[in-house]
Amino acid sequence: MGSDFGKIFRISTFGESHGGAVGVVVDGCPPRLAISAEEIQRDLDRRRPGQSRLTTPRDEADSAEIVSGVFEGHTLGTPIAILVRNHDARPHAYEHMKDVYRPSHADYTTEAKYGIRNWQGGGRASARETIGRVASGAIARKLLLQAAGIEVIAWVRSVHEVEAKVDAASVTLDAVEHSLVRCPEPTAAAEMIERIDAARARGDSLGGVVECVARGVPPGLGEPVFDKLEADLARGLMSLPASKGFEIGSGFGGTRMTGIEHNDPFVTGADGRPHTASNRSGGIQGGISNGEPLLVRVAFKPTATISQAQQTVTRTGGATTLEAQGRHDPCVLPRAVPMVEAMVCLVLADHWLRQRGVDCLPPLAGA
Repeated sequence: MGSDFGKIFRISTFGESHGGAVGVVVDGCPPRLAISAEEIQRDLDRRRPGQSRLTTPRDEADSAEIVSGVFEGHTLGTPIAILVRNHDARPHAYEHMKDVYRPSHADYTTEAKYGIRNWQGGGRASARETIGRVASGAIARKLLLQAAGIEVIAWVRSVHEVEAKVDAASVTLDAVEHSLVRCPEPTAAAEMIERIDAARARGDSLGGVVECVARGVPPGLGEPVFDKLEADLARGLMSLPASKGFEIGSGFGGTRMTGIEHNDPFVTGADGRPHTASNRSGGIQGGISNGEPLLVRVAFKPTATISQAQQTVTRTGGATTLEAQGRHDPCVLPRAVPMVEAMVCLVLADHWLRQRGVDCLPPLAGA
């Protein structure tokens, strides 16, 4: 089913949108890491539905239960199981769509693959699956900050045609969380909110871009061939529901530069090690982190579930008109922010632990 992610810091998520519960099992987390349900809950509260008028009104507290792997406030080094029970599931709201393939959803493809699907919401393909990612990402975040001094912050860079200019070097979590849309630039945030409200009122939806920075990433994380750090970031972030594009550093904009314009000259920093002058590489060169801030962007499509009438077909091939009912986000971007942070934290925690196994001998003489 492809529900596992990571090599050393490994997660396996489980559950369906309208089943009894969703959650995650985390394996490979080092012992003696101080962690609490409250710390995990902080990130889950940023992801949960019903947190503002811009999100789905589904009423879920998304309360995290740590079932195993933590004792007296510290990890044991054994598998950590986290459970979140579903309380406001309304499968009957999807009854009228059980034999209809919803446009831009995974209904047809899931049935084509497995020959069966849970038609109650999105089932396994629902964004509710990301609860497990965000919960495990909170543990990875704590490990990165405590053991390596790495900080990960994401924000909404754009919604539809509205784009914010945000300084990745100075943006703070408080500034991001101050806005309903999780955009720390007030003027752009106000226009984003206005457009999301208008889209919801007409039964439509909007997409956009989430940008994320990881500060304090040491040089040396990642591999030079198949497990390049940016490749694993792309894999993790493109596995998020509704994601449609990934960029790092200059991204596609770099294609409009020449080599001399795009190259990152090295300079000696105050700490005595090489630093790049522009960071167009986004913190990674040759698949390996170079010690600069890691900067990525993820594009999310407009929410597929909308209330406007759409043409589609049934399971037997008949043409039909669908006017979706139920609860959905008019724009996934505000709730996607903690999801993006979680995946970046999971990738970095995994590669940080992997590097601990590589860089284990004393430096060579003269190095």
